[in-house]
Formats: sequence, C-alpha cells, structure tokens
Amino acid sequence: MKYNKKELLKDKVEHIDIKKFNAIPLIESFDKMAFQSRNLARACTIYDTMIKDNDCTVFLCLAGSLVSAGLKKVIVDLVKNNMVDAIVSTGAIVVDQDFFEGLGFYHYRGFVNADDNQLRELMIDRIYDTFIDEEDLRVCDMATKKIADYMRPGAYSSRQFICNMGEYLDKNGKQESFVHEAYKKQVPIFCPAFSDSSAGFGLIFHQTEKKEKSISIDSVKDFRELTQIKVKSKDSGLIMIGGGVPKNFVQDTVVAADILGVNAPMHKYAIQLTVADERDGALSGSTLKEASSWGKVDVGLEQMVYGEATITLPLLASYAYHKGNWKNRKEKKLNKIF
Repeated sequence: MKYNKKELLKDKVEHIDIKKFNAIPLIESFDKMAFQSRNLARACTIYDTMIKDNDCTVFLCLAGSLVSAGLKKVIVDLVKNNMVDAIVSTGAIVVDQDFFEGLGFYHYRGFVNADDNQLRELMIDRIYDTFIDEEDLRVCDMATKKIADYMRPGAYSSRQFICNMGEYLDKNGKQESFVHEAYKKQVPIFCPAFSDSSAGFGLIFHQTEKKEKSISIDSVKDFRELTQIKVKSKDSGLIMIGGGVPKNFVQDTVVAADILGVNAPMHKYAIQLTVADERDGALSGSTLKEASSWGKVDVGLEQMVYGEATITLPLLASYAYHKGNWKNRKEKKLNKIF
C-alpha cells in the first residue's frame, strides 16, 4: 500500500504525565506479588529512600529510545522536582529526541510492518513503531552546528556543550525539553558518546568548515567532571534506564577516584530497568551484584527490574512523585561545581 508523507506523520506521540496518576496503590499491591512486580516495588522503595537521603546525589542514566516513545515529560518532571541531580545519557536521547522536540518537532505513532524502502524515499525514519521526519532532523543537525559556530575554538566536555544547547532553547525553544529544564536548574547532562547522534552530523560539518578554529568534544573531560561530582558527593544513587555506555560511565567514577588516590565510596543505591539478559556477558544486562565485584556498586540497596521502560519508568517515577519526599529536597545545582 502506498502512503504519502502527510498520512504517515499525523498522529503525534503523546508524553505520559506522572502527575495525573498515583501509582502508590498499584506498587504496594505489586509488593505482595512475585517476580518482576515485586522487583519493581522494591526498586520504587529504594528510589524513594534515595530521595529522602539528603547526602545522596542521584544520577539518572538514560539509554534506548525513550523520548521518542513518550517518556519526555517523565524526565522533565524528575529534573523540575529535584528528583535527580545529574544525567548521563546517550547522545540520541539528548539531541535527536529531546532537543529535537524542544525545537518544535515531533515523533509520530507508526507501525512495525511499514515498508521501510518507501519510508526512506519519503525521508521518514522509523524507530520500531514510531516515525520521525528526516527533514526535521536535518534542521536539528544544523542547530547543533550553529551552536558550535558561536563557541570559542577549543575542547569542551559534552556537559558544557549541552548547557549551550539549553541556552539556545531558552531563546529559541518551542516545546518542553529536559535539556532546557536541566539548563534552568543547573543539572549537568553528560553524553560520553556525544557524536553518536544528530550532534555528530552538525559537529562534523562545523569542523570541516571551521578547521583549526573549530571546537571538539573531549570525552576524557566528561569522565573527569563526572568523577568530580562523585568525589564531592557523600553518597550516591543510580537510576539506570537501559544499559550501555551511560551505565558503565557513571559506575566507573568510583574506580577513577580510587586510581586518583581519592576516597569515594561505592554507589550506595542502584536501580536498573532493563530488558537485557546477563547470560551473554554484555554490560547492558550485567547485574548490579556483578558491579560490586569491580568495586562500583554496594550490595544491599540495589535492584534489577526486567521490564520495558515505557511501562516500568512511569510507575517508578509516579510512585516517588506521589510519595512527596522530593518536596523536602534541596537543589544541588551541580553545574556550579565547574
């Protein structure tokens, strides 16, 4: 069946709002059940304990296609209500998805059995059962180039560049964005593999054009800055959605501090929401107990939850939000460290 572009890009993905439903009764019921329902209930109580712990710095790790799937407002509310203090993410979530929507563009409801050759001809990209307009993405690419063009030549951490993205949205934004909210709240965002995103296309264009007067993203500076946050935190907790680079990057800060001769305790709390399997030995599915063998995560207040994030994250966030302990939590404004 032949479609035109307008027909395919008509139903926008709507972002779920955790403020509109109270997951506490459901999670309390889950706690009396078994398997992943009970695991999710325990993860919720651990997260709430993190929020109540005034000495705890909460790191949110993001991997996968989350904003495109309808989870942007969840992340915005976590930032807005001081429920996370720093974010470590893939570049795609930050740039192709959140910054992209901040510019006024959308993700659209699609279908998995689409004719991908036809989609390519129409310049529509597919993320499982969602669609995105490639022509809009090119505008996003060039927005990152424009930001880079106005920066002084030199090497920057991704955190510094993303702060500039937040400032750009402050002046030019058209929709809600967690990059913009984090900029306003002084919440640092790190993307260790920043160029693996629309920013990469914009930055390669920038470097080709500006040559020696260009900027670059220094992933070692990312690591150093993130380790600084860990060292300055008495305790820390991890909320990991998916796995991959963000998961390992933030865990490695404990080892980095040790190599530098600085005492930084293992992450006291840790939650991972994932569908990855541990049996292949890959990082995304490795358990938090395994991370303890590396000296990264303490055992006792850790929980793996095997479930897809569009289901588990809204329930986790709604539980913690409606518990209300974030109301007594002070802003850390960790960007001011730098």
